Amino acid sequence: MAIISRGFHGRRPAPGRDLPPGQYEVHDFPVLSAGPTPRVTHEDWKFTLRTETGTEHTWDWARLMEMPGESPTVDLHCVTKWSKFGTRWEGVSLDLLMEGVETAAEFALVHSYGGYTTDLPLEDLLDGKAWIAHRYDGEELAPEHGGPARLLVPHLYLWKSAKWVRGIDLLLDDEPGFWEGLGYHSYGDPWREQRYQGD
Repeated sequence: MAIISRGFHGRRPAPGRDLPPGQYEVHDFPVLSAGPTPRVTHEDWKFTLRTETGTEHTWDWARLMEMPGESPTVDLHCVTKWSKFGTRWEGVSLDLLMEGVETAAEFALVHSYGGYTTDLPLEDLLDGKAWIAHRYDGEELAPEHGGPARLLVPHLYLWKSAKWVRGIDLLLDDEPGFWEGLGYHSYGDPWREQRYQGD
């Protein structure tokens, strides 16, 4: 299944910018995907939060666009060692999507169109730390970067920011996602260089 496309060039960071250990700065936006790029129209796109009891909360594109948006500017850190500073996004906070969702879950399993999954603690999606992003650098999010919408969790390695996001299962127990099941770290903190299990 794995089709990995690479194409990046390393540079040292500008003065005053800190890189996590083992990373180098890029100025382009490399594209790395595990598999072909799904093509999802706005009309077909849906996002579902499913609690541990099976209760579903679903948004279509029109409903997502009606929600108050935020414009985070964040640094990105990929497990393949490139980092990109000051990326500009627009999207809807997970805090807003989780309002009114009753759950005792501690973990989240994120699902993408195309079959990709990734897992992380639910607390890493809350308190202003994560968004469903639909615009990048003032433009609609391109399919190769996860458009029409992707998860954005910039404090973790980029594989946790699932492209082409279609839903999140809220779970009482952790369940490994695609890369985590192949040996990647279950958490993925770039500042602790948690690339693989055992790091």
